[in-house]
Amino acid sequence: MSVARHSDHSLKNVLFVCTGNTCRSPLAEVLFRDLVKAAPDYAVHSAGVGAFSGQAASRHSAKLAKERGLDLSKHQSRAVTIDLVDQATHIFALGRSHLSALLMDYPEAEDKIYLLSEFTADDKLRGKDVSDPFGGDLEEYREMQEHLDKLLPSIHAFIEQTWKPSQS
Repeated sequence: MSVARHSDHSLKNVLFVCTGNTCRSPLAEVLFRDLVKAAPDYAVHSAGVGAFSGQAASRHSAKLAKERGLDLSKHQSRAVTIDLVDQATHIFALGRSHLSALLMDYPEAEDKIYLLSEFTADDKLRGKDVSDPFGGDLEEYREMQEHLDKLLPSIHAFIEQTWKPSQS
């Protein structure tokens, strides 16, 4: 996993944020990393606004990743920190509560914090939270993954269309 230095102005450093960094944001991280795997100018991370450090990804998120040939077995949850926020060029909250928490705790980063569903063309998903499957069955996790599959290409397009290499 690559970690960008704040001084690297050519790297698109994307951070996905949910609550505990065990279900939604780790899956968003590996799915988006897979989406941009041919682009060497991306670093992709995840964290949680209420995360306890060191927890594994949920078994259902890990299973869904594995079905795609992706690996969440080494994932360790972590809380959002000022360093992660500073390093990120784009921060995507998976729900409105995460967006509010980020804006409250890091108002100086407002220009790079977005709701994940903000850019989708799908009227049923735009502006909506990615549902939290925590404690749910595999089908609830699959529904969350389907939403991520629909939302991630739109944020990729947004980043590519608006990226200015000089931003930090």
